[in-house]
Amino acid sequence: MDGRRIQGSLLTGGAQSEVRGTCNRTRQPLEGSILVARSLDAGLYEAIVAARAVVCGSGGLTGHMQSLCRGRGIPVLRVDEADLDDLVGEAVLDLDGESIVVESGSGAGTDAGAGAPSPADLGAACAVIADLQDISAINSCGPDAKRVDCFFIREEFLCLAAGLSPLDSLEGGPAEAAVYGRALADRLCAFTEALLPGQRLILRMLDLRSDHAASVTELAPVAVEPNPELGLHGARWLLGSTAYREALHAMLGSLRERLGEAAGRVHLSVPFLNDAEEFAQLRKHLELPAEVPLSAFIETPAAVHATAEICAAGASELFVGVKDLVQFYLAADRGNHLVAESYQTRHPAVLDGLRRVVESARAAGTPVKVFALGTDLAHYLAHVPTPDGYMMCTAELRQLVLDSRP
Repeated sequence: MDGRRIQGSLLTGGAQSEVRGTCNRTRQPLEGSILVARSLDAGLYEAIVAARAVVCGSGGLTGHMQSLCRGRGIPVLRVDEADLDDLVGEAVLDLDGESIVVESGSGAGTDAGAGAPSPADLGAACAVIADLQDISAINSCGPDAKRVDCFFIREEFLCLAAGLSPLDSLEGGPAEAAVYGRALADRLCAFTEALLPGQRLILRMLDLRSDHAASVTELAPVAVEPNPELGLHGARWLLGSTAYREALHAMLGSLRERLGEAAGRVHLSVPFLNDAEEFAQLRKHLELPAEVPLSAFIETPAAVHATAEICAAGASELFVGVKDLVQFYLAADRGNHLVAESYQTRHPAVLDGLRRVVESARAAGTPVKVFALGTDLAHYLAHVPTPDGYMMCTAELRQLVLDSRP
């Protein structure tokens, strides 16, 4: 490849070793482009999903938008911010060389490597998705797609894909909250229709940090917090919102009306939870019918140590959010490349936490699934007690299934 080569660090990979496209610096969607941005935020959602690749000047391996890219198989390369200004015109992202070449010539590449664990190693697998097309991407993989028993989606991603502003809707009064809930149901109905027999949807309820909320909110007040990761979001925020309860009931009612018994295929999960008391309080606050399953997302050290109590409080299932768990165990911001060496998904403390959750859930008889990056799966299989299943981003899970076909 000819041209200027800019070295960087690959945050998410892809199925090909080279990606060609026109550098897009506008923040607006440009199909098939290489999006160039100083940082990735929720306001770039449409531009990201239209891109073939992303180049940014900051961020870590497991930031929320990086996770969106990983789920879609969109490569993300982080370069020095000073080099971003040189990214104009045509370019080639070299995944193997973790670099981008501006004004490149042609070059041949090979597909990403093999040797990954088999689909059977995943147990009852869970695909972490961003939109409806991710379900189709998994379920079109052939017989092994049946190993995926559920699809996990964040409510924020539903909002981004549907053009919804959740805080604006929830601040607009009961009528607007109900409209918001029914809009979520519209999306979930379409998702449910795409499921194979025996598959479920897991909706991780709204967990919008203040820094992310600011980029998708026009009318509602958004607090400025010194440390949003440790601020008012997840279960803490849900416990203080009556408007969200109204929206949730509108969503559940619409699902029952439109899907009948199939509405039971949509389950709810509590995000950013610390202990069994929060879990029990939230179930009561949301006034959930007894037949609606409520699972818990284990992503803080406190929740790890409270696993047995959370199970006893009635959690239908546990999902271990390793990406957040790592940053809280190791005090290393997952979005800050300056501490990337300290952010270790295989650190002994992290592995100990995973063991604690799996063993406590197993003793309680509560199903548990553990998230794994593709590069970590084999290590987790060797060093963590076997959970009921593993969670993986769509693109990585799909590639594992495809690579295993004869």
